[in-house]
Amino acid sequence: MPQIRELMSRPPQYDILFEPIQIGPVTAKNRFYQVPHCNGMGYRDPSAAAEMRAVKAEGGWAVVCTEQTEIHPSSDINPFIELRIWDERDIPMLAKMAGRIHEFGALAGLELAYNGANGPNHYSREVPIAPTTMPVVSFTYEPLHARAMSLQDIRDLRRWHKEAALRGRKAGFDLIYVYAGHGISFLHHFLSRKFNHRTDEYGGSLTNRVRLLKEVIEETKDAVGGDCAVPCRISLDELMGSGGLEKAETEDMISMIAELPDLWDVCLAGWENDSQTSRFGEEGRQEEYFAGIKNLTSKPVVGVGRYTTPDRMASLLRSGKLDMIGCARPSIADPFLPKKIETGDVEDIRECIGCNICVTGDFLMSPIRCTQNPSMGEEWRRGWHPEYIRTKQSNDAILIVGAGPCGLEAAQMLGKRGYNVAVAEAKLRLGGRAYRESLLPGLAAWRRVADYRIQQIRKLPNVDFFLDSDISSDDLLEMDFGRVCIATGSHWRSDGVGHQSTKPIRGASHHPILTPEDLMEGKNPLGKSVVVWDDDHYYMGGVVAEKLADEGFEVCLVTSASEVSTWTKNTMEQHFIQKRLLEKEVRLCLNQCVSEVSQNCLHTSCVYTGKIDRIEADSMIFVTSRSPIDKLYLSICRRKNEWADRGLQSVSLIGDALAPATIAHAVYAGRKFAEEFDSQKLNNELVPFRREITQLIN
Repeated sequence: MPQIRELMSRPPQYDILFEPIQIGPVTAKNRFYQVPHCNGMGYRDPSAAAEMRAVKAEGGWAVVCTEQTEIHPSSDINPFIELRIWDERDIPMLAKMAGRIHEFGALAGLELAYNGANGPNHYSREVPIAPTTMPVVSFTYEPLHARAMSLQDIRDLRRWHKEAALRGRKAGFDLIYVYAGHGISFLHHFLSRKFNHRTDEYGGSLTNRVRLLKEVIEETKDAVGGDCAVPCRISLDELMGSGGLEKAETEDMISMIAELPDLWDVCLAGWENDSQTSRFGEEGRQEEYFAGIKNLTSKPVVGVGRYTTPDRMASLLRSGKLDMIGCARPSIADPFLPKKIETGDVEDIRECIGCNICVTGDFLMSPIRCTQNPSMGEEWRRGWHPEYIRTKQSNDAILIVGAGPCGLEAAQMLGKRGYNVAVAEAKLRLGGRAYRESLLPGLAAWRRVADYRIQQIRKLPNVDFFLDSDISSDDLLEMDFGRVCIATGSHWRSDGVGHQSTKPIRGASHHPILTPEDLMEGKNPLGKSVVVWDDDHYYMGGVVAEKLADEGFEVCLVTSASEVSTWTKNTMEQHFIQKRLLEKEVRLCLNQCVSEVSQNCLHTSCVYTGKIDRIEADSMIFVTSRSPIDKLYLSICRRKNEWADRGLQSVSLIGDALAPATIAHAVYAGRKFAEEFDSQKLNNELVPFRREITQLIN
């Protein structure tokens, strides 16, 4: 019966998305393809990684792929934590992942990777190899070089790849990748004029530069092609003009071996271009690059574009631009995206906001997380699921104070558990910082954090909103709620306390200092010139400067770092932010600390020399740190002796009201509160989640 309901309820315009498709010797049940993506777990947390992929298979993805999987110790990408298939001992952990994916009828894809010049080999300490001698190409300026590969090295590498493919088949994978994408694969380096300066049969002409890719695909198909599909992932453009790969040249390369792989998975190089944040790249921005690839080959073509709109996905298939819809970030935000389209529950899709918090897991060597989907990375560790949560264990009624990202998530999940929930919000609008920040340049997609949760809550008969409700401790004691959760958020400080100055900056209290919240609430700076002091180092300082420049102000951004918004290197957008500010003629004062505020003037000092300088401006905006809005919590805690008589059992403080952080942290805190609301586990439990334990061997 459930299967009949799914077929009857799916809008017919989406039928094309659920047609099966042949990929070499295997068949995908629909057109939803989770392309390989990192997760910060890899070889360290294989059970967690396996469960994360399994949930996607459960959610309806026809193909679920691993992240890049290192094939040999002579190319490791530490400190990044990816999978490994170095020898037979790696097979069991990979087999666990493939098996879990298969349980839900999906195909399991394995992306074999040899990073070459992109692998500094911090773990193995082997000398990296590349087409030609060059400094290691990584996200940091490594003080080591890759040596030029000899012909014997190339023969060895081809053998290593073939052996890894055979291990992948033994582990149960259905698709074994040949990876030539993103500028981080040795095969990409052979294809690109930027990296390949060889003069032998593997360098120079287009035919020569394609030679190794052709050989590796042929040998992989010879090894496993009877049982496994062999996709090729390739970069269409390096976005550096004639200095690197360009679309026309890549199309010529694809034409030369068009029918050789079983599927073409097309992307951009580098990774930061392929996975741009929504601030710099809209949904489908890669379409201009993969348009026309289908004309070159009869094999299926997969492309990505942070697609969350079913109509656009179906249009891409109908127009013949793609055969399958590739997704990484949308599959993270909503692992059940395919199933929701299949059952006609399109409005329930948890749309990716393109913030790249997921990417930070890889850069910070930590389990993946997601702003929209707080269960991401916690499927095995904590047993969380993106769509399901256990039913209530009591009849307690719950009051949540604050309808920002944290409060909305807690209300949604507690409501889905079956609890009666009331949400009191002091303002006349819902969404808190997710709503306010969505009004800033480039952040419109962030409103999805609030919109999704509000839409979900409105479907629940047991959750009610009360707007314009400024709750006091008297109110809490008079209301008929045994449980109270305070999620009142935080506010930006105007006294300059931040990373550099842990005490208020001298003179700040005597002069009008604006904060990001002032701007979001419509308060404009005075005069023509504005200085922005950014000691936060995430996105807000750059966004504020951009907004003011767009409004015609002369803007100077001061930061103690050597670059603007330096933490956004972890979201791969720092260079985009700095480029945009320079294009908008924002003056950048780097490596400077603010020491004092006087009339229309900031006094700064160089972080290296201490040299004093002055920056004059009509208005000043501080983007430094935030203070928890915990007045209500502290007030009710001071009256704890009155709780029992009034029937108040517990009061919890969560999210930014407890400790300001990212929106992803706030949403996670809301989910955690809902999950643990009536849990028997103690908060001081030694290790509150599962972890993989290293087995000692002799």
